[in-house]
Amino acid sequence: MSRERWEPSRRAVLGGAVVIGLSGLLAACSGGALVGQAPALTGPPKQGGRLRVGFVGGGAADTVDGAIATNLGDIARAINMYDSLLYRDDDYALQPMLAASLRPNSDATVWTAELRRDVKFCDGRGMTAKDVVASVKRIIDPDDPKSGAAGLAHLADVVALDDHTVEFRLSSPDSALDDGLGQYSMTIVPEDFDVENPVGTGPYMLESFVPARSTVLKANPHYWGEEGPYLDTIELLNFNDTDALINALLSSQVDVVAQIPAALSEVIESDARMRVLDSDTGMWLPFTMRTDVEPFDDERVRQAFRLVVDREQMIEQVLSGHGRVGNDMFAPYDPAYPEFPQRTQDIAEAKRLLAEAGYPDGIDIELATAPIQAGVVEAAQVYAEQAAEAGIRVTINRMDLTTYWGGYLEYPFSQSFWYTRNFLPQSNSGSMPDAPFNETHWADEEFVQLVEQARGETDDDARGALIEEAQRIMYERGSLIIWGFSDQLDAHQSYVGGLVPNATGLPLSGFQLHRVWIGDLS
Repeated sequence: MSRERWEPSRRAVLGGAVVIGLSGLLAACSGGALVGQAPALTGPPKQGGRLRVGFVGGGAADTVDGAIATNLGDIARAINMYDSLLYRDDDYALQPMLAASLRPNSDATVWTAELRRDVKFCDGRGMTAKDVVASVKRIIDPDDPKSGAAGLAHLADVVALDDHTVEFRLSSPDSALDDGLGQYSMTIVPEDFDVENPVGTGPYMLESFVPARSTVLKANPHYWGEEGPYLDTIELLNFNDTDALINALLSSQVDVVAQIPAALSEVIESDARMRVLDSDTGMWLPFTMRTDVEPFDDERVRQAFRLVVDREQMIEQVLSGHGRVGNDMFAPYDPAYPEFPQRTQDIAEAKRLLAEAGYPDGIDIELATAPIQAGVVEAAQVYAEQAAEAGIRVTINRMDLTTYWGGYLEYPFSQSFWYTRNFLPQSNSGSMPDAPFNETHWADEEFVQLVEQARGETDDDARGALIEEAQRIMYERGSLIIWGFSDQLDAHQSYVGGLVPNATGLPLSGFQLHRVWIGDLS
């Protein structure tokens, strides 16, 4: 294969917002005529200004270390303060970033990255191959591994051949190394990186940071990119709940908000001051079942829990139609995503499987949830109603964000969210035994063997066949209830330009805020 490849309780920080619950907002707007979405900005991007970005989430564990980014604020900081060797564009195609090229040898055991020669860190120092080597070694440090370490478990060595060439030497073939290196957490930082004084190559640099409250980023004067940054300053503001977030938008205390409830999209669009950004994505909000504890150590129970879901109803009630049904498999953008028979609700079969597994009178289960992503809590409520038909009696344990993340990976039955990824990077992040976010403690031996084989297969068709078989295992006896793929819905004031649909599932055009600008309507 010689061709080139590209491929985890606070008060709102803003005071004075008009306090309107979401139900009140819907009622207030339902009786009036819709004004219609505001017109788009015209003219070239304008330089300068301050953008206030609101989102729900964050806590005491918030970080400016992009290599361990988990929640929305972490990810926004990671993408705007740092860069990776490659990145996914608006159409989810892998594109060069800090690497001008990345090529494998014939058996994908060695990959060579040619680095851009015009890149500087925000402190003015030029980026070299030694910085890339140090960054990768920092990520895979066995004493303090970062989020991307599992995907580089087979990396035997990373070597700087000269100032602008880096060689990745693997202990086993990896035909998808480029995809792994294109994740936002694969941040490139200086050799002497200090998280207390973070330096990156991204379009913005840190001015101030208060965990669980706010972050202020200022434009990087040494940014290497051809576009932007247009804004002087970005302010990232944490909110405790969606009510506070939407009220801040309506009272013009923020300029853009990430992840609005689907049920409010039409209402917000009807305000002439607002625009809604709707992106088709591969984002998913699964229910997670731990396979190492009862009752989910029995695949019959897992299948029963899947069969109670009315997926079409879930899309309509949770996402207001802004999404598409899932089939208990992830990575729908992957070329090897298989078309197996669509799983549909089958209450009789779910009851039969439960009885066969030793639960003839049904089963009681607690579902841990929190507002970790728009639609998650709503999905829990709809699932509980649907499951009751089969005798699955769900008690919803709704937690605040700090409490929920404190027990993450330990709940027998819970929920999660994932953005668009292809199959192999997603497996490395969440479904392999050594994955950092293996929420279901999944360790199916056949699945593991197939994933490892697929990573080493350089022929696209043969690799696709292996992925299809691994997906079949997920489909038949997996540990995730993947009921649908959600559109990404964000909202912004009409004077904000540069936001476009983005397939990654990350909010606000993949958080690529260097493209955003503030202007006037024509």
